[in-house]
Amino acid sequence: MDLKDIITKTISLEQYGIKNVTTNYQISPEELQKETLKRDLGKETKDGVLAIYTGKFTGRSPKDRFIVKDEVTKDRVWWGDINLPFDEKKFDKLYDKVTRYLTGKELFVRDAFACAHHDYKLNIRVINEYPWSNMFAYNMFLRPTEEELKTFKEDWLILNAPGFKANPEEDGTRQENFAILNFSKKIALIGGTGYTGEIKKGIFSALNLILPVFKNTLPMHCSANVGAEGDTAIFFGLSGTGKTTLSADPNRKLIGDDEHGWTPDDKIFNFEGGCYAKVINLSKENEPDIYNAIKPGAILENVIFKNGEVDYTDTSITQNTRVSYPIDHIQNVQEASVGENPKNIFFLTADAFGVLPPISKLSPGQAAYHFISGYTAKVAGTEEGIKEPQPSFSACFGAPFMPLHPTVYAEMLSEKMKKSNVNVWLINTGWTGGPYGIGQRMKLKYTRAMINAALSGKLENKTFETHQVFGLKMPKECPDVPSEILNPRNTWESKETYDKKAEELATTFHNNFSEFKEYASQEILMGGPVALKYNA
Repeated sequence: MDLKDIITKTISLEQYGIKNVTTNYQISPEELQKETLKRDLGKETKDGVLAIYTGKFTGRSPKDRFIVKDEVTKDRVWWGDINLPFDEKKFDKLYDKVTRYLTGKELFVRDAFACAHHDYKLNIRVINEYPWSNMFAYNMFLRPTEEELKTFKEDWLILNAPGFKANPEEDGTRQENFAILNFSKKIALIGGTGYTGEIKKGIFSALNLILPVFKNTLPMHCSANVGAEGDTAIFFGLSGTGKTTLSADPNRKLIGDDEHGWTPDDKIFNFEGGCYAKVINLSKENEPDIYNAIKPGAILENVIFKNGEVDYTDTSITQNTRVSYPIDHIQNVQEASVGENPKNIFFLTADAFGVLPPISKLSPGQAAYHFISGYTAKVAGTEEGIKEPQPSFSACFGAPFMPLHPTVYAEMLSEKMKKSNVNVWLINTGWTGGPYGIGQRMKLKYTRAMINAALSGKLENKTFETHQVFGLKMPKECPDVPSEILNPRNTWESKETYDKKAEELATTFHNNFSEFKEYASQEILMGGPVALKYNA
Protein backbone atom coordinates (compact mmCIF):
# COMPACT_ATOMS: atom_id res chain seq x y z
CA MET A 1 0.00 0.00 0.00
CA ASP A 2 1.58 3.31 -1.05
CA LEU A 3 0.81 6.77 0.30
CA LYS A 4 -1.75 7.44 -2.45
CA ASP A 5 -3.71 4.36 -1.36
CA ILE A 6 -3.51 5.38 2.29
CA ILE A 7 -4.82 8.89 1.78
CA THR A 8 -7.67 7.81 -0.49
CA LYS A 9 -8.82 4.80 1.50
CA THR A 10 -12.23 4.81 3.10
CA ILE A 11 -12.35 4.72 6.88
CA SER A 12 -15.39 3.56 8.77
CA LEU A 13 -16.35 5.74 11.72
CA GLU A 14 -19.03 3.35 12.96
CA GLN A 15 -16.77 2.22 15.81
CA TYR A 16 -17.20 5.74 17.20
CA GLY A 17 -20.98 5.71 16.71
CA ILE A 18 -20.82 7.92 13.59
CA LYS A 19 -22.77 6.42 10.68
CA ASN A 20 -23.56 7.10 7.02
CA VAL A 21 -20.79 9.66 6.55
CA THR A 22 -18.55 10.68 3.68
CA THR A 23 -15.04 10.50 5.09
CA ASN A 24 -12.15 12.60 3.79
CA TYR A 25 -9.17 10.76 5.28
CA GLN A 26 -5.68 12.25 5.48
CA ILE A 27 -6.25 14.65 2.60
CA SER A 28 -3.56 17.23 1.91
CA PRO A 29 -3.60 20.79 3.25
CA GLU A 30 -3.98 22.00 -0.34
CA GLU A 31 -7.16 19.94 -0.71
CA LEU A 32 -8.43 21.08 2.68
CA GLN A 33 -7.89 24.69 1.67
CA LYS A 34 -9.88 24.08 -1.53
CA GLU A 35 -12.67 22.41 0.44
CA THR A 36 -12.79 25.37 2.83
CA LEU A 37 -13.03 27.88 -0.01
CA LYS A 38 -15.60 25.75 -1.85
CA ARG A 39 -17.84 25.84 1.22
CA ASP A 40 -17.34 29.61 1.59
CA LEU A 41 -15.79 29.03 5.03
CA GLY A 42 -12.71 31.16 4.34
CA LYS A 43 -10.86 33.23 1.78
CA GLU A 44 -7.36 33.53 0.40
CA THR A 45 -4.91 36.36 0.80
CA LYS A 46 -3.07 37.70 -2.24
CA ASP A 47 -0.25 35.31 -1.34
CA GLY A 48 -2.55 32.28 -1.36
CA VAL A 49 -2.79 31.89 2.43
CA LEU A 50 -6.09 30.65 3.87
CA ALA A 51 -7.84 33.07 6.24
CA ILE A 52 -10.75 31.85 8.34
CA TYR A 53 -13.13 33.26 10.94
CA THR A 54 -13.60 31.02 13.97
CA GLY A 55 -17.06 32.40 14.76
CA LYS A 56 -18.42 33.49 18.11
CA PHE A 57 -15.35 32.22 19.97
CA THR A 58 -12.02 33.80 19.05
CA GLY A 59 -10.16 32.39 22.04
CA ARG A 60 -10.25 29.55 24.52
CA SER A 61 -13.16 29.37 26.94
CA PRO A 62 -11.57 28.18 30.22
CA LYS A 63 -14.86 28.19 32.13
CA ASP A 64 -16.19 25.62 29.65
CA ARG A 65 -13.27 23.20 29.91
CA PHE A 66 -14.04 20.05 31.89
CA ILE A 67 -12.37 16.82 32.96
CA VAL A 68 -14.46 13.70 33.50
CA LYS A 69 -14.22 12.70 37.16
CA ASP A 70 -13.57 8.94 37.21
CA GLU A 71 -11.19 6.32 38.60
CA VAL A 72 -8.23 7.74 36.69
CA THR A 73 -8.76 11.37 37.66
CA LYS A 74 -10.71 11.62 40.92
CA ASP A 75 -7.67 11.44 43.25
CA ARG A 76 -5.10 12.89 40.84
CA VAL A 77 -6.61 16.06 39.40
CA TRP A 78 -6.45 19.35 41.30
CA TRP A 79 -10.17 20.10 41.17
CA GLY A 80 -11.33 23.71 41.42
CA ASP A 81 -11.99 26.75 39.26
CA ILE A 82 -9.49 25.62 36.61
CA ASN A 83 -10.12 21.87 36.49
CA LEU A 84 -13.89 21.55 36.50
CA PRO A 85 -15.34 18.05 37.05
CA PHE A 86 -17.77 16.46 34.59
CA ASP A 87 -20.02 13.49 35.30
CA GLU A 88 -19.18 10.19 33.54
CA LYS A 89 -22.77 9.41 32.56
CA LYS A 90 -23.37 12.94 31.34
CA PHE A 91 -20.26 12.60 29.17
CA ASP A 92 -21.54 9.37 27.61
CA LYS A 93 -24.88 10.98 26.79
CA LEU A 94 -23.26 14.10 25.35
CA TYR A 95 -20.84 11.99 23.30
CA ASP A 96 -23.81 10.09 21.84
CA LYS A 97 -25.54 13.37 20.97
CA VAL A 98 -22.43 14.66 19.20
CA THR A 99 -21.98 11.44 17.20
CA ARG A 100 -25.66 11.53 16.19
CA TYR A 101 -25.16 15.14 15.10
CA LEU A 102 -22.18 14.12 12.94
CA THR A 103 -23.98 11.12 11.43
CA GLY A 104 -24.78 11.62 7.75
CA LYS A 105 -22.32 14.50 7.30
CA GLU A 106 -19.16 14.86 5.23
CA LEU A 107 -16.30 14.71 7.74
CA PHE A 108 -12.53 15.17 7.75
CA VAL A 109 -10.35 12.61 9.51
CA ARG A 110 -6.64 12.82 10.26
CA ASP A 111 -4.19 10.50 11.95
CA ALA A 112 -1.33 12.36 13.60
CA PHE A 113 0.72 12.21 16.78
CA ALA A 114 2.09 14.35 19.59
CA CYS A 115 5.58 14.22 21.14
CA ALA A 116 8.62 14.29 18.86
CA HIS A 117 10.58 11.89 21.11
CA HIS A 118 9.79 8.34 19.91
CA ASP A 119 9.54 6.95 23.46
CA TYR A 120 6.67 9.30 24.28
CA LYS A 121 4.71 9.32 21.04
CA LEU A 122 0.95 9.72 21.48
CA ASN A 123 -1.08 8.69 18.42
CA ILE A 124 -4.11 10.88 17.79
CA ARG A 125 -7.10 10.50 15.48
CA VAL A 126 -8.89 13.78 14.81
CA ILE A 127 -12.44 13.82 13.42
CA ASN A 128 -13.48 17.29 12.26
CA GLU A 129 -16.74 18.74 11.05
CA TYR A 130 -14.96 21.54 9.15
CA PRO A 131 -12.06 21.21 6.67
CA TRP A 132 -10.09 24.14 8.12
CA SER A 133 -10.13 22.53 11.58
CA ASN A 134 -8.55 19.43 10.00
CA MET A 135 -5.97 21.59 8.27
CA PHE A 136 -5.14 23.11 11.66
CA ALA A 137 -4.60 19.57 13.01
CA TYR A 138 -2.26 18.90 10.07
CA ASN A 139 -0.27 22.03 10.89
CA MET A 140 -0.08 21.65 14.65
CA PHE A 141 0.35 17.93 15.31
CA LEU A 142 3.26 15.81 14.13
CA ARG A 143 2.76 14.19 10.74
CA PRO A 144 3.19 10.40 10.42
CA THR A 145 5.30 8.83 7.68
CA GLU A 146 3.87 6.45 5.10
CA GLU A 147 5.18 3.49 7.11
CA GLU A 148 3.69 4.79 10.37
CA LEU A 149 0.27 5.22 8.76
CA LYS A 150 0.17 1.56 7.68
CA THR A 151 0.05 0.34 11.28
CA PHE A 152 -1.48 3.41 12.91
CA LYS A 153 -3.74 2.89 15.92
CA GLU A 154 -4.86 5.90 17.89
CA ASP A 155 -4.17 6.37 21.59
CA TRP A 156 -6.51 9.37 21.82
CA LEU A 157 -9.53 10.51 19.82
CA ILE A 158 -10.44 14.16 19.24
CA LEU A 159 -14.05 14.66 18.22
CA ASN A 160 -14.49 18.23 17.01
CA ALA A 161 -17.99 19.52 16.17
CA PRO A 162 -18.11 23.34 16.16
CA GLY A 163 -21.65 23.37 14.75
CA PHE A 164 -23.09 21.29 17.60
CA LYS A 165 -24.73 23.28 20.39
CA ALA A 166 -25.11 21.73 23.84
CA ASN A 167 -28.17 22.17 26.03
CA PRO A 168 -26.70 23.14 29.43
CA GLU A 169 -29.71 21.99 31.47
CA GLU A 170 -29.74 18.60 29.80
CA ASP A 171 -26.04 18.05 29.08
CA GLY A 172 -24.35 19.37 32.24
CA THR A 173 -22.34 22.05 30.45
CA ARG A 174 -22.22 25.73 31.44
CA GLN A 175 -23.37 26.93 28.05
CA GLU A 176 -23.60 25.65 24.47
CA ASN A 177 -19.84 25.25 23.95
CA PHE A 178 -17.56 22.77 25.73
CA ALA A 179 -14.15 21.08 25.69
CA ILE A 180 -14.15 17.89 27.78
CA LEU A 181 -11.30 15.46 28.47
CA ASN A 182 -12.08 11.83 29.33
CA PHE A 183 -8.88 10.13 30.53
CA SER A 184 -10.48 6.69 30.91
CA LYS A 185 -11.89 6.62 27.38
CA LYS A 186 -9.04 8.76 25.99
CA ILE A 187 -11.34 11.18 24.22
CA ALA A 188 -11.25 14.95 23.81
CA LEU A 189 -14.81 16.07 23.02
CA ILE A 190 -15.09 19.61 21.63
CA GLY A 191 -18.32 21.24 20.53
CA GLY A 192 -20.01 24.59 20.04
CA THR A 193 -16.78 26.48 19.36
CA GLY A 194 -14.76 26.90 16.18
CA TYR A 195 -11.69 28.22 17.99
CA THR A 196 -8.91 25.93 16.80
CA GLY A 197 -6.75 26.44 19.90
CA GLU A 198 -9.12 24.15 21.83
CA ILE A 199 -7.87 21.25 19.65
CA LYS A 200 -4.18 21.67 20.45
CA LYS A 201 -4.71 22.64 24.08
CA GLY A 202 -6.93 19.59 24.64
CA ILE A 203 -4.03 17.26 23.88
CA PHE A 204 -1.60 19.49 25.78
CA SER A 205 -3.82 19.22 28.87
CA ALA A 206 -3.96 15.44 28.46
CA LEU A 207 -0.16 15.22 28.24
CA ASN A 208 0.15 17.38 31.35
CA LEU A 209 -1.36 14.50 33.32
CA ILE A 210 -0.09 11.52 31.32
CA LEU A 211 3.60 12.46 31.24
CA PRO A 212 4.26 13.26 34.92
CA VAL A 213 2.01 10.49 36.29
CA PHE A 214 2.90 7.62 33.95
CA LYS A 215 6.21 8.63 32.31
CA ASN A 216 8.04 10.61 35.02
CA THR A 217 8.45 13.38 32.46
CA LEU A 218 7.88 17.09 33.07
CA PRO A 219 5.50 18.79 30.62
CA MET A 220 6.17 22.51 30.11
CA HIS A 221 4.34 25.48 28.59
CA CYS A 222 7.44 27.02 27.06
CA SER A 223 9.45 27.65 23.93
CA ALA A 224 12.90 26.12 23.41
CA ASN A 225 15.91 26.61 21.17
CA VAL A 226 19.43 25.25 20.86
CA GLY A 227 22.77 26.94 20.18
CA ALA A 228 25.66 25.96 17.92
CA GLU A 229 27.32 24.09 20.81
CA GLY A 230 24.19 22.01 21.44
CA ASP A 231 23.20 24.06 24.49
CA THR A 232 19.43 24.11 25.00
CA ALA A 233 17.54 27.09 26.41
CA ILE A 234 13.94 27.11 27.63
CA PHE A 235 11.66 30.17 27.76
CA PHE A 236 8.62 30.12 30.04
CA GLY A 237 6.20 33.01 29.80
CA LEU A 238 2.57 34.00 29.67
CA SER A 239 0.99 35.73 26.69
CA GLY A 240 2.61 39.05 25.82
CA THR A 241 5.89 38.50 27.68
CA GLY A 242 8.05 37.89 24.59
CA LYS A 243 8.27 34.08 24.60
CA THR A 244 7.96 33.69 20.82
CA THR A 245 10.01 36.79 20.00
CA LEU A 246 12.95 35.96 22.28
CA SER A 247 13.17 32.27 21.37
CA ALA A 248 13.34 33.21 17.66
CA ASP A 249 17.07 33.84 17.41
CA PRO A 250 18.97 33.78 14.10
CA ASN A 251 21.96 32.22 15.89
CA ARG A 252 19.98 29.39 17.49
CA LYS A 253 17.73 26.63 16.15
CA LEU A 254 14.10 26.48 17.24
CA ILE A 255 12.98 23.25 18.93
CA GLY A 256 9.43 24.51 19.40
CA ASP A 257 7.45 27.58 20.39
CA ASP A 258 4.90 26.44 22.98
CA GLU A 259 4.81 22.89 24.42
CA HIS A 260 7.71 20.66 25.50
CA GLY A 261 8.66 17.71 27.69
CA TRP A 262 11.78 17.17 29.84
CA THR A 263 12.58 13.46 30.11
CA PRO A 264 14.22 11.53 32.98
CA ASP A 265 17.30 11.05 30.75
CA ASP A 266 17.52 14.81 30.18
CA LYS A 267 16.13 15.32 26.71
CA ILE A 268 13.91 18.26 25.75
CA PHE A 269 11.33 17.46 23.07
CA ASN A 270 8.59 19.34 21.28
CA PHE A 271 5.02 18.05 21.63
CA GLU A 272 3.94 19.64 18.37
CA GLY A 273 4.65 19.77 14.67
CA GLY A 274 3.75 23.40 14.16
CA CYS A 275 3.49 26.89 15.60
CA TYR A 276 0.45 28.90 16.64
CA ALA A 277 1.55 32.52 16.84
CA LYS A 278 -0.20 35.77 17.65
CA VAL A 279 -0.15 38.19 14.72
CA ILE A 280 -1.43 41.39 16.35
CA ASN A 281 0.73 44.26 15.01
CA LEU A 282 2.91 41.77 13.14
CA SER A 283 5.63 43.31 10.98
CA LYS A 284 8.48 41.93 8.93
CA GLU A 285 10.94 44.10 10.86
CA ASN A 286 9.95 42.99 14.38
CA GLU A 287 8.98 39.34 13.78
CA PRO A 288 10.68 38.21 10.53
CA ASP A 289 10.43 34.48 11.29
CA ILE A 290 6.67 34.56 11.85
CA TYR A 291 6.06 37.02 9.02
CA ASN A 292 7.96 34.84 6.52
CA ALA A 293 6.19 31.69 7.75
CA ILE A 294 2.84 33.06 6.58
CA LYS A 295 2.80 31.41 3.17
CA PRO A 296 0.53 28.81 1.51
CA GLY A 297 -0.20 26.08 4.06
CA ALA A 298 -0.56 28.55 6.93
CA ILE A 299 -3.99 29.46 8.34
CA LEU A 300 -4.74 33.01 9.48
CA GLU A 301 -7.48 33.38 12.07
CA ASN A 302 -9.84 36.31 12.61
CA VAL A 303 -7.80 38.88 10.70
CA ILE A 304 -9.22 41.84 8.76
CA PHE A 305 -8.49 42.58 5.10
CA LYS A 306 -7.98 46.06 3.68
CA ASN A 307 -7.69 46.33 -0.11
CA GLY A 308 -6.96 42.63 -0.33
CA GLU A 309 -4.10 42.80 2.17
CA VAL A 310 -4.18 41.62 5.77
CA ASP A 311 -4.14 44.52 8.24
CA TYR A 312 -2.36 43.12 11.29
CA THR A 313 -3.10 46.27 13.28
CA ASP A 314 -6.87 45.78 12.98
CA THR A 315 -8.27 44.11 16.10
CA SER A 316 -11.94 44.76 15.38
CA ILE A 317 -12.73 41.02 15.57
CA THR A 318 -10.31 40.18 18.38
CA GLN A 319 -6.90 41.07 19.79
CA ASN A 320 -6.18 37.33 19.64
CA THR A 321 -5.52 37.19 15.89
CA ARG A 322 -3.45 34.09 15.11
CA VAL A 323 -1.64 32.08 12.49
CA SER A 324 -0.88 28.35 12.48
CA TYR A 325 1.77 26.79 10.26
CA PRO A 326 3.93 23.65 10.13
CA ILE A 327 7.23 24.11 11.94
CA ASP A 328 9.16 23.66 8.69
CA HIS A 329 7.83 27.07 7.61
CA ILE A 330 10.52 28.39 9.98
CA GLN A 331 14.00 28.39 8.44
CA ASN A 332 16.19 27.74 11.47
CA VAL A 333 14.67 24.61 13.02
CA GLN A 334 16.27 21.89 15.13
CA GLU A 335 16.02 18.61 13.26
CA ALA A 336 13.76 16.05 14.97
CA SER A 337 12.59 18.74 17.45
CA VAL A 338 14.65 17.22 20.28
CA GLY A 339 17.39 18.88 22.31
CA GLU A 340 19.78 17.99 25.11
CA ASN A 341 19.59 18.93 28.79
CA PRO A 342 18.99 22.71 29.13
CA LYS A 343 21.83 24.91 30.31
CA ASN A 344 19.63 27.96 30.81
CA ILE A 345 15.98 28.51 31.71
CA PHE A 346 14.33 31.91 31.36
CA PHE A 347 11.13 32.94 33.13
CA LEU A 348 9.70 35.88 31.21
CA THR A 349 7.46 38.43 32.88
CA ALA A 350 6.11 41.76 31.65
CA ASP A 351 6.01 43.61 34.97
CA ALA A 352 3.96 46.73 34.27
CA PHE A 353 4.67 48.02 37.80
CA GLY A 354 8.34 48.55 36.93
CA VAL A 355 9.49 46.78 40.11
CA LEU A 356 11.27 43.59 39.01
CA PRO A 357 14.85 43.71 37.68
CA PRO A 358 15.37 43.33 33.91
CA ILE A 359 17.48 40.24 34.63
CA SER A 360 18.11 38.31 37.84
CA LYS A 361 19.48 34.89 38.69
CA LEU A 362 17.31 32.54 40.74
CA SER A 363 18.18 29.90 43.33
CA PRO A 364 16.33 26.54 43.03
CA GLY A 365 13.87 27.66 45.74
CA GLN A 366 13.25 31.00 44.05
CA ALA A 367 12.86 29.28 40.69
CA ALA A 368 10.19 26.95 42.07
CA TYR A 369 8.42 29.87 43.80
CA HIS A 370 8.31 31.99 40.65
CA PHE A 371 7.35 28.96 38.55
CA ILE A 372 4.36 28.25 40.79
CA SER A 373 3.47 31.95 40.84
CA GLY A 374 3.64 32.45 37.05
CA TYR A 375 3.49 36.23 37.33
CA THR A 376 3.00 38.88 34.70
CA ALA A 377 0.88 42.06 34.53
CA LYS A 378 -1.95 43.05 32.24
CA VAL A 379 -2.25 46.60 30.97
CA ALA A 380 -5.62 48.22 30.31
CA GLY A 381 -6.55 48.96 26.70
CA THR A 382 -5.55 52.38 25.43
CA GLU A 383 -9.10 53.09 24.29
CA GLU A 384 -10.10 53.36 27.94
CA GLY A 385 -7.22 55.68 28.79
CA ILE A 386 -4.29 54.88 31.07
CA LYS A 387 -5.36 52.83 34.07
CA GLU A 388 -3.54 50.92 36.76
CA PRO A 389 -1.94 47.68 35.52
CA GLN A 390 -3.40 44.45 36.88
CA PRO A 391 -1.19 41.69 38.31
CA SER A 392 -1.84 38.32 36.69
CA PHE A 393 -0.76 34.95 38.08
CA SER A 394 -0.98 31.67 36.17
CA ALA A 395 0.64 28.74 37.98
CA CYS A 396 3.47 27.04 36.07
CA PHE A 397 3.04 29.70 33.38
CA GLY A 398 0.08 27.69 32.09
CA ALA A 399 -2.54 27.05 34.80
CA PRO A 400 -5.48 26.52 32.40
CA PHE A 401 -3.76 23.42 30.99
CA MET A 402 -2.39 21.81 34.16
CA PRO A 403 -4.65 19.06 35.61
CA LEU A 404 -2.34 18.27 38.56
CA HIS A 405 -1.52 20.47 41.54
CA PRO A 406 1.07 23.11 40.54
CA THR A 407 3.54 21.92 43.18
CA VAL A 408 3.78 18.55 41.38
CA TYR A 409 5.26 20.28 38.34
CA ALA A 410 7.31 22.69 40.47
CA GLU A 411 8.97 19.92 42.48
CA MET A 412 9.77 17.98 39.29
CA LEU A 413 11.34 21.14 37.85
CA SER A 414 13.35 21.74 41.05
CA GLU A 415 14.73 18.19 41.00
CA LYS A 416 15.74 18.50 37.37
CA MET A 417 17.36 21.89 37.92
CA LYS A 418 19.44 20.56 40.81
CA LYS A 419 20.44 17.42 38.91
CA SER A 420 21.50 19.31 35.77
CA ASN A 421 22.91 22.40 37.50
CA VAL A 422 20.96 24.60 35.09
CA ASN A 423 20.99 28.39 35.36
CA VAL A 424 17.56 29.95 35.92
CA TRP A 425 16.95 33.59 35.07
CA LEU A 426 13.98 35.89 35.65
CA ILE A 427 13.67 38.34 32.76
CA ASN A 428 11.43 41.40 33.05
CA THR A 429 10.41 42.48 29.55
CA GLY A 430 8.00 45.03 31.08
CA TRP A 431 8.52 48.52 32.42
CA THR A 432 11.53 50.43 33.73
CA GLY A 433 11.85 53.89 35.28
CA GLY A 434 8.37 53.69 36.75
CA PRO A 435 5.10 51.83 36.23
CA TYR A 436 3.06 51.74 33.03
CA GLY A 437 2.03 55.31 32.18
CA ILE A 438 5.15 56.84 33.76
CA GLY A 439 8.09 54.60 32.87
CA GLN A 440 8.84 53.01 29.51
CA ARG A 441 8.92 49.47 28.16
CA MET A 442 12.31 47.78 28.41
CA LYS A 443 14.03 48.05 25.03
CA LEU A 444 14.04 44.76 23.14
CA LYS A 445 17.71 45.22 22.21
CA TYR A 446 18.64 45.35 25.91
CA THR A 447 16.56 42.26 26.74
CA ARG A 448 18.19 40.37 23.87
CA ALA A 449 21.64 41.51 25.05
CA MET A 450 20.92 40.26 28.59
CA ILE A 451 19.71 36.88 27.32
CA ASN A 452 22.72 36.59 24.99
CA ALA A 453 25.05 37.38 27.91
CA ALA A 454 23.40 34.68 30.02
CA LEU A 455 23.54 32.13 27.18
CA SER A 456 27.21 32.83 26.42
CA GLY A 457 28.28 32.63 30.08
CA LYS A 458 29.35 36.28 30.17
CA LEU A 459 27.48 36.89 33.43
CA GLU A 460 29.18 34.05 35.33
CA ASN A 461 32.07 36.14 36.64
CA LYS A 462 30.12 39.35 37.20
CA THR A 463 29.33 40.82 40.61
CA PHE A 464 25.73 40.47 41.76
CA GLU A 465 23.71 42.46 44.30
CA THR A 466 20.54 41.33 46.08
CA HIS A 467 17.15 42.98 45.58
CA GLN A 468 16.03 44.35 48.95
CA VAL A 469 12.44 43.05 48.75
CA PHE A 470 12.40 40.10 46.34
CA GLY A 471 15.83 38.71 47.26
CA LEU A 472 16.78 38.35 43.59
CA LYS A 473 20.44 38.38 42.51
CA MET A 474 20.97 41.21 40.00
CA PRO A 475 24.19 41.59 37.95
CA LYS A 476 25.89 44.94 38.45
CA GLU A 477 26.99 44.99 34.83
CA CYS A 478 26.09 43.26 31.57
CA PRO A 479 27.63 43.60 28.09
CA ASP A 480 25.77 46.03 25.79
CA VAL A 481 23.37 47.10 28.56
CA PRO A 482 23.58 50.38 30.55
CA SER A 483 24.53 49.45 34.13
CA GLU A 484 22.11 51.98 35.63
CA ILE A 485 19.04 50.03 34.43
CA LEU A 486 20.08 46.69 35.99
CA ASN A 487 18.80 47.68 39.45
CA PRO A 488 15.23 48.94 38.87
CA ARG A 489 15.32 51.13 41.99
CA ASN A 490 17.99 53.27 40.34
CA THR A 491 15.72 54.03 37.38
CA TRP A 492 12.92 55.58 39.46
CA GLU A 493 12.93 59.31 40.17
CA SER A 494 11.56 58.70 43.68
CA LYS A 495 13.26 55.86 45.54
CA GLU A 496 10.59 56.08 48.24
CA THR A 497 7.82 55.56 45.67
CA TYR A 498 9.71 52.58 44.25
CA ASP A 499 10.12 50.99 47.68
CA LYS A 500 6.41 51.38 48.35
CA LYS A 501 5.47 49.86 44.98
CA ALA A 502 7.89 46.97 45.54
CA GLU A 503 6.26 46.20 48.90
CA GLU A 504 2.82 46.36 47.28
CA LEU A 505 3.83 43.90 44.57
CA ALA A 506 5.44 41.61 47.17
CA THR A 507 2.16 41.60 49.10
CA THR A 508 0.34 40.62 45.90
CA PHE A 509 2.77 37.70 45.44
CA HIS A 510 2.22 36.71 49.06
CA ASN A 511 -1.57 36.75 48.74
CA ASN A 512 -1.49 34.74 45.54
CA PHE A 513 0.86 32.12 47.02
CA SER A 514 -1.27 31.57 50.13
CA GLU A 515 -3.31 28.84 48.39
CA PHE A 516 -0.11 26.88 47.67
CA LYS A 517 1.56 27.36 51.07
CA GLU A 518 0.44 24.09 52.66
CA TYR A 519 1.69 22.06 49.68
CA ALA A 520 5.08 23.72 49.21
CA SER A 521 8.40 22.72 50.78
CA GLN A 522 10.35 25.05 53.07
CA GLU A 523 12.87 25.69 50.29
CA ILE A 524 10.10 26.86 47.94
CA LEU A 525 8.48 29.00 50.63
CA MET A 526 11.82 30.71 51.30
CA GLY A 527 12.04 31.61 47.60
CA GLY A 528 9.41 34.34 47.97
CA PRO A 529 9.88 38.06 48.60
CA VAL A 530 12.33 38.71 51.46
CA ALA A 531 10.04 41.04 53.38
CA LEU A 532 7.25 38.49 53.39
CA LYS A 533 8.94 35.14 53.87
CA TYR A 534 6.75 32.53 55.51
CA ASN A 535 7.29 31.28 59.02
CA ALA A 536 7.13 27.53 58.75
